[in-house]
Amino acid sequence: MAVPQRRTSKTAKRLRRSHIGLKVNGVTICEHCGAMIKQHTVCPKCGYYDGKDVLHLKKEEK
Repeated sequence: MAVPQRRTSKTAKRLRRSHIGLKVNGVTICEHCGAMIKQHTVCPKCGYYDGKDVLHLKKEEK
């Protein structure tokens, strides 16, 4: 029966599992307002896509 001679350290175990972590794919920064948006979609905050105003959203005045 196979029994490990030494306990696997936390570091060795975590290094081996480093590829399991979550990754955010397909996210970019809006060139107009700087918000995080999905690639190839209209920005929901400012309504711009590819440098052009597509949704014509009203700007909030403070």
